[in-house]
Amino acid sequence: MESTRRKFLGTAFMGGLAAAIPSSSKASAKKHNADNPRYAKLDAALKKPVFKKELFSSPVIIETLELLRYKDKFICRVRSKDGAEGYSFGQDNQFKSVWPVFTNRLQPFFIGKDARDLEDLLEQATVYESNYKLQGIAIWVPLATIEFAILDMLGIMVKKSIGELIGTVRTNKIHVYQANSERDISAELTIEHLKEELAKTKAKAIKFKLGGRMSHTEYPAGRSEKLIPLVRKTFGDQMVISADANGSYDVKEAIRIGKIMEAYKYDFYEEPVPFDWYEETKQVADAVNIPIAGGEQEPSMHNFRWLLANDGLQIVQADMFYFGGMVRCVRVARMAEALGKLHIPHVSSIGYIYMMHFISVIPNAGPYHEYKSFKLDFPFECKTSSLVPEDGVVTVPTGPGMGIIIDPDYVKKHEVLKG
Repeated sequence: MESTRRKFLGTAFMGGLAAAIPSSSKASAKKHNADNPRYAKLDAALKKPVFKKELFSSPVIIETLELLRYKDKFICRVRSKDGAEGYSFGQDNQFKSVWPVFTNRLQPFFIGKDARDLEDLLEQATVYESNYKLQGIAIWVPLATIEFAILDMLGIMVKKSIGELIGTVRTNKIHVYQANSERDISAELTIEHLKEELAKTKAKAIKFKLGGRMSHTEYPAGRSEKLIPLVRKTFGDQMVISADANGSYDVKEAIRIGKIMEAYKYDFYEEPVPFDWYEETKQVADAVNIPIAGGEQEPSMHNFRWLLANDGLQIVQADMFYFGGMVRCVRVARMAEALGKLHIPHVSSIGYIYMMHFISVIPNAGPYHEYKSFKLDFPFECKTSSLVPEDGVVTVPTGPGMGIIIDPDYVKKHEVLKG
């Protein structure tokens, strides 16, 4: 399987990175226990600091940390005792349900803390009030939102982008793949919608949905078998094509569908079985000659460690919000890099802003990254990027912090949420 992973994996690495893949990877992957020599590499990657604390010579004490709401829109605002200020966007769809976790379980912890200790604070916050018991979207979305605001504040203070606070900026251009999220429509109509979307973005890669999502029955029946060859026939051999099953299949069916994708030279196969079926994910990965991607729902660093060490995934997809922020996602990327694997993050709505900064600094970013019909539907200013694809390429904001200034009058419309 490893020797025929196709151009998608091969084109993403430069220099010696590909050499990180052990020549006996297939044999070592069969060791599913602590004796697996890959664990030492992964653990070494996890120990490296992420946030550049050395950029700050004096304490940055957090005086206020607030969650603001206007209708169903959420903004986080942080201020230091010295008057520095930072903002972040909440993941609105999830925050509508979990915002009390921010105000009751996280906000009190950060008040009075030194923002320079960001990495330690993120770890300590999960223990505070036994927050680890909420592991998943309930804790990681609010914690990520806090981290983003703190990084925005710190970036503005030293006139550096968020990316420059967590790594070395390698590119300010991101090539995107056009993602189509539709199910329950015919293969032919999916093709028409893909054509319309590609006409707008001019992307050189696409991804679409397979199956019925999390083992539900697919509709129309047989759509996947029809769509996989039709997409290749329609868009040609030069188009980079991937597909996402969102856990639609059991192992047998996932392998069958994967073999069809393999025949039509697809570039990766996302979540063939339910996301928390770790052994089954590896069984599919062992059986098909196409890179397996996953991790958008994964809440656990330890589970990513297992999936990487045991070759369950060739591409990791930690989501900036769902996995708890950029620091944690950088750690996953570093584990993947240690074994010569890619990180192509999943993107949830407004997380696109943070994904761009993240991709700009990791050395093992994939060649194409997810783009949906993204827009900021409120007043803002971004002097360094249009934030939309131009000939399939998006420019990463290069201003300080997240590189976006929210209209102060819009912020004033929000109310401060209390616990």
